[in-house]
Amino acid sequence: MTPIRIFLSGVQREFALERERLRDYLRGDPLMRRFVEVLPREDAPACGRRPDRAYLDEVERCDIYVGLWGREYGSEDACGLSPTEREFDRAVELDRHRLVFVKGAEGGERHPKMHALIARTQPGMVRRRFATAAELLAGVYTGIVRHLEAGELLGSGPFDAAQCSGATLDDLDVEDMYRFIRIARRTRGLPLPLDTPPPDLLRHLNLLNRGRLTNAAMLLFGQAPQRFLLSSEIKCAHFHGTEVARPIPYYRVFKGTVFALVDQAVDFVMGKIALSVGIRAESARAPVECEIPKEVVTEAIVNAVAHRDYSDSGSVQVMLFADRLEVLNAGRPSPHLTAEGLGASHPSIPANPLLAASLHLMKYGEKTGTGTAEMVRRCVEAGLPEPEFEVGDGFLVRIRRQSGEGATQELVATQDSLDTTQDIGDSAQDRRQPTPGRRPTTRERIVDHLRATPTLTRRGLAELIGITPDGIKYHLAKLRKAGRIRHVGPTKKGRWEVMDPVEPDQ
Repeated sequence: MTPIRIFLSGVQREFALERERLRDYLRGDPLMRRFVEVLPREDAPACGRRPDRAYLDEVERCDIYVGLWGREYGSEDACGLSPTEREFDRAVELDRHRLVFVKGAEGGERHPKMHALIARTQPGMVRRRFATAAELLAGVYTGIVRHLEAGELLGSGPFDAAQCSGATLDDLDVEDMYRFIRIARRTRGLPLPLDTPPPDLLRHLNLLNRGRLTNAAMLLFGQAPQRFLLSSEIKCAHFHGTEVARPIPYYRVFKGTVFALVDQAVDFVMGKIALSVGIRAESARAPVECEIPKEVVTEAIVNAVAHRDYSDSGSVQVMLFADRLEVLNAGRPSPHLTAEGLGASHPSIPANPLLAASLHLMKYGEKTGTGTAEMVRRCVEAGLPEPEFEVGDGFLVRIRRQSGEGATQELVATQDSLDTTQDIGDSAQDRRQPTPGRRPTTRERIVDHLRATPTLTRRGLAELIGITPDGIKYHLAKLRKAGRIRHVGPTKKGRWEVMDPVEPDQ
């Protein structure tokens, strides 16, 4: 099959990083490299041709024109036109399929001629806005896949971009979507207003396929994603020994959005590993360290959720043994990456680009190909062996444990004594009272906030505590079951009552 030729415009210096990542992705992704060829082949024009003429020749050869436009307009020729506008005009003249991506919010600071050029495009058909390289990658990926589908060159698109059968907007959590906008604006500069309607957010994130919700939309914002995608869950197990053995002392199956899955699985691990509290030599607060850095645990679980094969019936597995943590997903990195190569910086080629882009906007990942290398660095700094990566039927990350070695400590205990989401001993945990010198648990903090402000919503609690609304929902259910709280009045306008535990007779 003759490959689809894609011309990457936007030669301004401000797009050097985006162009590099986009080229790496299109040339490395197993699906993309089967169908597309990236033009120009090199950054430098061919010998014997002027640069502007060389790039116009490449536009004539292409099937899809991808324009990257930002603040700069570029150097102008005798007619006052930049190469960027010349290339776009040639693509229009030849009726090439056009995808234009504008960096930054509408009305941002730009060269006047760039404003005029943007105004010439057709909003909603060939123009999208982006703030990060992750958003750009997801948009280009979706545009190319839809072009391939329209030409009947691709039988079905990637899993996360495929339609979620039977799902409608009523199946999404609107509060979660507004919270996503608030956080993504603050952390990644998402170029959308706070009151953006949910359908507009879905369109901006490329989460609609011919007007229908995609699997990625359900995984990110679904009220009950597992009702549509059964295997989108995480199974967590804690073994006291070094081998899988039954009965399993602690076993949980977490459900919810991908954000909730990550938060709950990380909490599970952090609630089981050793915690060391050093001496108060330099400040009133004693330094606290976990035997495995939380950033390492989070990166391993985020990678499993973002890169797994969701068409596989297997779930992500998180298994904590006495000597190691193992995170396994039903997927594998791009074929051009080896297990050894994952320990260093490498091209970021996500298996689920739409999912990865939204996780990136919520700061669950950097999307730069440095995540696994950062895991290695942090483990070494913590005095742990380097993580081990294995590629086979699935993708396994193994992190060795060395509980408390070489540390001067006042206390060594499991994080369960500070904060946990386990379902064993919940009642005792939920009713215990804070003691001096101990950090309050998540549920104790929730109870304190509800006692102070009985009308708090799940969304409000999530922002105060720093976890997802799904995580808050989980803890509220446990607190209600334990008889610590109750809700009085209508769902949206009621209030919470805190039920203090009854002290036993002396």
